[in-house]
Amino acid sequence: MQRFANLLDNLANTQSRKRKLALLADYLLNTMDPDRGWTLAALTDGLPISLPLRRILHDLLSDTVDAELYRLSRDYVGDTAETVSLLWPERQSEGDEPPTISALVVAFKTTPKERIPDLLARALDRLDISGRFALLKLLGGAPRVGVSARLAKTALAQAFNHEVSDIEEVWHAVDPPYHDLFAWLTGKGDKPDPGNRPTFRPMMLAHPIQDEDWPRLEPNDLTAEWKWDGIRVQIAATACEMRLFSRTGDDISKAFPEIASAFIRHHCVLDGELLVVRNAEVAPFNDLQQRLNRKTVSPRQLREFPAHVRVYDLLFEDGEDLRPLPFEERRARLEAWHARNSPPLTDLSQTVAFTDFAELSQIWSGTRKDGIEGLMLKRKSSPYLAGRPKGHWWKWKRAPLTLDCVLMYAQRGSGKRSSYYSDYTFGVWIDDSSASADTSEPQLVPVGKAYSGFTDEDLLKLDRFVRNNTIERFGPVRSVAPKLVFEVAFDDVQISSRHKSGVAMRFPRIARIRWDKPANEADTMSAVRALL
Repeated sequence: MQRFANLLDNLANTQSRKRKLALLADYLLNTMDPDRGWTLAALTDGLPISLPLRRILHDLLSDTVDAELYRLSRDYVGDTAETVSLLWPERQSEGDEPPTISALVVAFKTTPKERIPDLLARALDRLDISGRFALLKLLGGAPRVGVSARLAKTALAQAFNHEVSDIEEVWHAVDPPYHDLFAWLTGKGDKPDPGNRPTFRPMMLAHPIQDEDWPRLEPNDLTAEWKWDGIRVQIAATACEMRLFSRTGDDISKAFPEIASAFIRHHCVLDGELLVVRNAEVAPFNDLQQRLNRKTVSPRQLREFPAHVRVYDLLFEDGEDLRPLPFEERRARLEAWHARNSPPLTDLSQTVAFTDFAELSQIWSGTRKDGIEGLMLKRKSSPYLAGRPKGHWWKWKRAPLTLDCVLMYAQRGSGKRSSYYSDYTFGVWIDDSSASADTSEPQLVPVGKAYSGFTDEDLLKLDRFVRNNTIERFGPVRSVAPKLVFEVAFDDVQISSRHKSGVAMRFPRIARIRWDKPANEADTMSAVRALL
């Protein structure tokens, strides 16, 4: 447990990707089974343990810590595990050996639910602050130490001298604590065989097209497709089972059961875009968000936000690996497969005909008007390669929109930002054409929230500005005097009931901090509505 605690502490205190990879690789190489397997599970898919951890911890602390003190401490620290590890009474006796990760996992998996609080309390008593923090992160299912599942798999590949695509090819054929996986990586066993299990295959990604790319491209060598504003997914189906994966390999099948039922008795792996489609029209991304990150979905959500997959590549057909084939040939196979099988809730992504780049540019310029995110360009001769290989696929997204907005509210962040006001809600002025009530005073209405697009140095200045210009306080949120203008970049603006303005930005980020611009010169609701 101490090695795991040290790992989490070191990971949390470095922002360097290279350093994180080195720390993970060293841990995976020098930690025995099954502890390293359970650690890998905690950093990727999560442990096979589900606990109402917050409620249990609240009840355990209620006898020793004042409820208001705990609330204020949790609010300031920004992390439940860290707060509890600091507030927990010191009861560790000298010579008291801390439990191993594997022993803890087995204990929490096999102990009856009613005895879990006592088990957790005894485990916390045997650990110091760093050990308590590590245990709670282990059980919480979200360590939040700046390590994604992809980064953990990359470290695993680096540690044992494999390609990360090799790891991803077998990832869904193994289960925690990954005995078979480590046996193969250490040369003590065969490569895990997915067999008839529907497994995720590493996705091929595109590069944003740059000005210097165009002179090296020929129109006849490329296929163009629309770039749809959904989420990238992979359908892996066998004769008796189907899985829907996100681009990072997360299984999202439970959130979209209707897609799973559409692929019963098929044997294929498809690449496509998950959308919400009504009456043959793609709904705004905000509608798709109502279905994402859910373990279960209600009949109302199924009815109001109907899922649909727009397919654009065929990777496997009846067990045959098509990835080495040129894209042009895979596309022909895909069209033939879809015509034969016609699975419900799917269609083919259309290709876009063009003769030269001038014509393609004119088509691209109309994508925003048509509600499309942009274009994809794919080399006809391209095989399907894992990762983001250069010279094969390009994405040509429409240019972002920008508006000048006024900072209205600021909220403290979480983790390392828990001491800073780093989450910003901003708005625009109500003008005569959109005012809902007569008022002599100019009013702001919120249109978005962002916590990215600025440097650490900017953050210090912004935090100081918020503290010096606070009007009201609402717990961790401060209302700020309308003085500071952000130039906000965003991909789209949509109707939304979340904001008083009735609209919400898609992917807002702060492009510039306009310290120089008077707030009364910021944009108005008329400018926002003109973009709908």
